[in-house]
Amino acid sequence: MTYCVALTLSEGLVMLSDTRTNAGVDHISTFGKMHQFEVPGERSICLMTAGNLAITQSVATLLREGLDGAGGTDTLYTVPTMFKAAQLVGAAVRQVYHTDGAALREQGVGFDVSFLLGGQIATRNLRLFEIYAAGNFIEATTDTPFLQIGEHKYGKPILDRAVTFDTPLYGGVKLALISMDSTLRSNLTVGLPIDLMVLRRGAIHAELRRRIGEDDPYFRMIRESWSEALREAYRVIPLPDWRTDPV
Repeated sequence: MTYCVALTLSEGLVMLSDTRTNAGVDHISTFGKMHQFEVPGERSICLMTAGNLAITQSVATLLREGLDGAGGTDTLYTVPTMFKAAQLVGAAVRQVYHTDGAALREQGVGFDVSFLLGGQIATRNLRLFEIYAAGNFIEATTDTPFLQIGEHKYGKPILDRAVTFDTPLYGGVKLALISMDSTLRSNLTVGLPIDLMVLRRGAIHAELRRRIGEDDPYFRMIRESWSEALREAYRVIPLPDWRTDPV
C-alpha cells in the first residue's frame, strides 16, 4: 500500500508520498511513487501513484513515451493545459487496462490504481487532480484544498481540522508531514523514506524536492513534537464529570 497527499494552496502546491511497496510481510521494497515532468519556465507537473506497482509504472512510462491521439503522440511534456494532462493520465490508465486487464483478472489480481496529478503550465493556472482506476477524475478546490490516495484515513483528521486554501505554503509542508507521520505510526504498509515536492504558484519550476528519511532532523522534530503536543493536549483537557450522575 502507500500514502500520498497533495495540497493546493494560495501560494502554491505541496506533494508528499511514501516509498514502501509490499507483497506480504516478508517482501518489502522501496520504490519512488513521485514522478516529475518539468521544463523549467514552461511546465512543472508532478504525478504520484498508489496501487499495483506494475500498473502504475506502465502508466508513468506511457505518459513519458507518449499516447497516440487525434493530434499525434501526446505526453505530459506536450499537453497544453493541466486539464488535458489529467485527461491524458486517464487515457493512459484505460490503455493499460485494455492491454493487461484480462490477464490480471485471470490471475485474480484487481486493477487497483489511483493517481494525484498537480502542477502548472506557463500562462495557465496551477491545478490539482485525483484520477481513478476508471480514468475519470476530480479536481481540488478552494473549499477542499487537499487530496489523498492510498492509506489516507490516518492522516486525514489533521488536514480536515487545520488546512485551508490560505494556509502558508510551508505551513502546508508541515501539515503534510504531520499527516504522513500519523499514517506511518498506524500502518505498516506505509514507510520511509518519503518524497516531497513544493511548487510556488507562478514559478513554473519546483522550489523544493527532498527525500526524507529517518535521519532527517526536521522530520524527527515533527514526529517528537507532534507526539508530545498530543500527550499535552490529553493532559490539559478536563476529565468528564459524569461519574456523579445517577444510574
